[in-house]
Amino acid sequence: MPEGDCLHEWKMTDVNYGFIVTEKCFHCGKISNYFTGEQKPPFEEYREGEHFWNFMDSYQTFRFSLKCSKCSKIIDYPELAGLKMCIDCDKDCKVSQMMNNQTAEKIWYYIAFGFLPQQERKYLNQQKIKELENYFNQRRKNSKTKIVIVSQDLVKNFNRCYSESILDKDMLSLTVPQGN
Repeated sequence: MPEGDCLHEWKMTDVNYGFIVTEKCFHCGKISNYFTGEQKPPFEEYREGEHFWNFMDSYQTFRFSLKCSKCSKIIDYPELAGLKMCIDCDKDCKVSQMMNNQTAEKIWYYIAFGFLPQQERKYLNQQKIKELENYFNQRRKNSKTKIVIVSQDLVKNFNRCYSESILDKDMLSLTVPQGN
């Protein structure tokens, strides 16, 4: 089936588990993060050019691609650090405002966030966000809820956002996961 005519049916593929490690340069104050597939996140301090990186934080996550089971189209998500569920922590934030203006339908708002520093990294475009949203909602067809995924550009101050990180791929499922 030609890709343009396909009503995509997405499946997660190339799932890699690991950690997002956040570091701060004590020399200039710059904050950066990256994905590592190591069994444990690295805690060592190191120097890179003018920067003296110190470990700040880490959390478990996973990376993946989406593959259409009908037309075999693949979408990679290397620029996605993770998804965070909006918890309505800042009434001035656009995501929080969207959440509070929703209709009677139950909508869960998730923020697609990328790697730091923001001004130096590439982020998800709207098409990738749309397909990611389609993936999560295709499994919710019989549910009275919907997932909306938005860009982190809508978050007023991402450094002060208390949204909840999605740490594993089964957290958005409506069914108990069967062995992987």
